[in-house]
Amino acid sequence: MTSLNKYVALVVGSVLAVSCAPLEVSDVPDTEMRPVVDTYHDVQVTDSYRWLENWEDDDVQAWSERQNTYARSILDDLPAAEPLRARLSEVLGDTSSTSQFWLSARGGRLFAMKFQPPIQQPFLVWFESPDDLDTATVLVDPIGIDPSASTTIDWYMPSPDGSLVAVSMSKSGSEVGDLSIFETATGSLVYEAIPHVNGGTAGGDLAWIPDSSGFFYSRYPRQGERAAEDMNFYQQLWFHELGRPIEEDRYELGEKLPKIAEIRVEMHDETGRLLVTVQNGDGGEFEHYIRQSDGVWSQFSDFDDEVVEATFGPSGELFVLSFEDAPKGKLLLIDSVAPDMTDAKLILPEGEGSLESSFYAWFSPSFLATESRLFAIYQVGGPTELRVFDLGGRAQTTPEQLEVSTIYSLTPLGGDDIMFANQSFIDPKLWLRYDGESGETTQTELSSSSPVAFNDLEVIRDFALSKDGTQVPLNIIRPKGARQDGSSPVLVTGYGGYGVSQSPFLVTIYAPLLEQGFAIVKVNLRGGSEYGNQWHEQGRLTEKQNVFDDFAAAIEHLVAEGYADPAKVAILGGSNGGLLMGALMTQHPRLAQAVISFVGIYDMLRVELSPNGQFNIPEFGTVENPDHFEAMYAYSPYHRVVAGTSYPATLFLTGANDPRVDPMHSRKMTALLQAAQGGSGPILLRTDANAGHGIGSSVEQTVEEYTDAFAFVMDAVDVTYKEGN
Repeated sequence: MTSLNKYVALVVGSVLAVSCAPLEVSDVPDTEMRPVVDTYHDVQVTDSYRWLENWEDDDVQAWSERQNTYARSILDDLPAAEPLRARLSEVLGDTSSTSQFWLSARGGRLFAMKFQPPIQQPFLVWFESPDDLDTATVLVDPIGIDPSASTTIDWYMPSPDGSLVAVSMSKSGSEVGDLSIFETATGSLVYEAIPHVNGGTAGGDLAWIPDSSGFFYSRYPRQGERAAEDMNFYQQLWFHELGRPIEEDRYELGEKLPKIAEIRVEMHDETGRLLVTVQNGDGGEFEHYIRQSDGVWSQFSDFDDEVVEATFGPSGELFVLSFEDAPKGKLLLIDSVAPDMTDAKLILPEGEGSLESSFYAWFSPSFLATESRLFAIYQVGGPTELRVFDLGGRAQTTPEQLEVSTIYSLTPLGGDDIMFANQSFIDPKLWLRYDGESGETTQTELSSSSPVAFNDLEVIRDFALSKDGTQVPLNIIRPKGARQDGSSPVLVTGYGGYGVSQSPFLVTIYAPLLEQGFAIVKVNLRGGSEYGNQWHEQGRLTEKQNVFDDFAAAIEHLVAEGYADPAKVAILGGSNGGLLMGALMTQHPRLAQAVISFVGIYDMLRVELSPNGQFNIPEFGTVENPDHFEAMYAYSPYHRVVAGTSYPATLFLTGANDPRVDPMHSRKMTALLQAAQGGSGPILLRTDANAGHGIGSSVEQTVEEYTDAFAFVMDAVDVTYKEGN
């Protein structure tokens, strides 16, 4: 999710070994305790660092500066830092590793976001053919707009005729995006700008009307419409006609939606019907609406009926993904003129693998209906597969695809032809064209190359037995021929939440560690949807502890099978994966030697009070519910820290502008662990004043973050960096 980083020359050929000594605590900044006692359901809870929540307090900012100074005093002296910075800069800034993503075909043109090192931010291009990239034209370049590289494109939407493109852009990781309209032929800004169409978590979306004269768009409250604390909630749908003042925009939907509504829209160009999907926060509960071309609205699903996704068929019919009585998903067909789920026709019954959902992904539907074909992506425990059917559900020729890989970005090209992206842990992204008539799969020039050759790696699929007997998949990426005697350093990562599956993606960011003999292990934890909706439910709300048990079981399995030794194990995660890091280190402090935690959640009793925290209630629960409170309090990392315990060396990383996870979590957890640490490992906090949740980070920011993270890991597990590997 973060961008790649700038090119710095690497001095090669040296075989000089950089020696390192294990990290140790020294000169830890003092943090004053100011205890506050809260009572939840007759349980008294003391919070000694509540004062660190208020970023507007000068004392808090001064404290953060002292922590940054302390962190830099250690990070800057790590022996592996400079060679890692050079190698990361070379890998992530490789000028030959151009890649395209968010592909869209409109009006005879192809549009895509393009990453081209050493340019710091991805930019928007259009071209005439995926097999003639010489026709590519830059349409929107964030660096040209803002040379500081702090502006990023949140998303874009071309008009049906391809003549105009609506683009949301935000600054400094805030994800607060304003909408601009660009003319494709000239790249010029045209028409009106619309403020605050995008935000953290809920995001934003837009659908053009068929004649390209206007669009439906999501937006947030404007001055005077809501209280100041609610300006990032209450997303609504409005309509804008090009050339008219935005004050004349027409309200369409949202007054009765939840405060934490998240809206996605899809237009059927032939009929003018609009499909609206609304998620209730981030917990995987959806409702769906149809707007007819004459403005009549109808609702065909609600938050309780387990209908999670829908899309238009070629004639305007609706294909609907439901988990009702089908934990792995089934695909249904309903009429979009008078939509009624009780009249739904079964097209794809529940079967082998789980039908994937794609609410969060622009230009990457999980199922797609063309002229006479139905394309569906299935989850098979982490890896995904693309399967093809006719519109009645009968299986057709399967496209060629990589083994143990990920399929995404299904892009219709007209008729039954599509393009799609495919990559594995060790194979760079391929853009493949599928011919609907012949069933032939061919590679296009859009396919990416890798700055690193990974042909010396192997991928092993293994399974760990969790505490309750559940089999949990592990993906082990390691150098071929690595000894299985516990001598190899291992970095273990996972996520486990929101129904987000962890599928194979090229391990470019980990190349410097793999070159130093590390194994990288990605665990497919419960809380995702690797095995369907039930897999998510078993890691949600009062079942969240299963996620942490799965992760611990994975590490224990790696040790038992000789892949790892606890003294050589590091763990890494971010956001909800940061919560995973906090839970593992407080529940099993001896299972890892080092912890890297990006933008994590640690105080589960206060998370819902943060500006963005209410979106998390459907996933985590609320302290207002006694059962939810009991579960959250039991695993909340901030409340499970025990003074005098020897905790792993830990590096917390956060961004001051994070709109998704309040940085106060990282501040409070750092202070508490520093006071409690009974071992020799340092507890560091690194705060980037010009970053957010990682989305929109520049190339240079990513290099610096991972230089610190990987140098910290190598020192903590006592691995010497060897040049020339």
